[in-house]
Amino acid sequence: MPLDPVAYQPYEDPDDFIREVTDRIWVQRDISYIVDNYEPDSIVHGGLGTVVGRDGVIEGSLMRIAQVPQHVGQAEDVVWEARGDDAFLSSHLVFSADTHIVNGVPAPIRKRTIANCLYRRGGMVEEWVVRDDLADCLQLGLDPAEVARGLRFRGYEGSMTEPAPADVLTAGDSGPRPDDHRPECEMVLEFIEEVWNARRLHKVTDFMPRDLFLHTIGDRTVLRPDGYQRDLLNQVAPFPDARFEVRDIQTNYAERYAGLRIAVLWVMKGSYRGVPEFGPLTGQPVDLIGVSQFLVQGGRITREIRVFDQIALRAQINSHESSFTDTNIY
Repeated sequence: MPLDPVAYQPYEDPDDFIREVTDRIWVQRDISYIVDNYEPDSIVHGGLGTVVGRDGVIEGSLMRIAQVPQHVGQAEDVVWEARGDDAFLSSHLVFSADTHIVNGVPAPIRKRTIANCLYRRGGMVEEWVVRDDLADCLQLGLDPAEVARGLRFRGYEGSMTEPAPADVLTAGDSGPRPDDHRPECEMVLEFIEEVWNARRLHKVTDFMPRDLFLHTIGDRTVLRPDGYQRDLLNQVAPFPDARFEVRDIQTNYAERYAGLRIAVLWVMKGSYRGVPEFGPLTGQPVDLIGVSQFLVQGGRITREIRVFDQIALRAQINSHESSFTDTNIY
């Protein structure tokens, strides 16, 4: 069933809709446009938890824009997929090249953000947003641990507290989805289960070519299977029981973006009882929300862009008392 234009009016298509709406709020700084664009009871899930209601979105956006008034975010990709005939789910990859002023000296900052937004009849209903705030810290010379101590993890509400969808190819957190590009989606889900969850890291080469690219947090680019394996090990080492739940998936084929991209919303669930990378071990559970956009070419994953908020993860860990000891980890 074709998507009714009511889903993205007055723009050409959902891609154009997302680009123009984001630009109006974040580049033209029309913060009041959030009133027209977001539903009053809209829900936004981020690294620090869930915000319910449009007023919270307005306040948060105002503070972020004020911190970097010269901010310009460039749409790097828009992976959108229909949700019924009057709605769509977009995975908007934004690349930012900002300049902060630190002690009177310009400091360039490069980072990526991914916002997964569910729009129904032109109104934002629910959003899952992840930002590479680690890149800010590293490029500004700030201590990530110190920055995290100034943040409060508020916890999750709504869909993020419910069990993961039973069959994400049929319906994810955003609702029923079309059965598009099923073989490629099944391949990506198998990759996540085999490599990420089962830790069969040697199988990276079963799904990815030698010349793979992983763009990830801290504004880092990782090359080749060996680099990919090491990066994944570093991510899960503090959480040795970590599992990645897939909460949503969407696909989009467009030549302007090099072909078929598959966006996956995931939550890493584990306990902080492994490598003490983020301070004293707590043994407490964490829920790390993230989004990966996979480029599939010739039946293989040739690129992944993975974004999550490591600073917010530190804040979540800080919200637990440090009273854990375990001498049988290794």
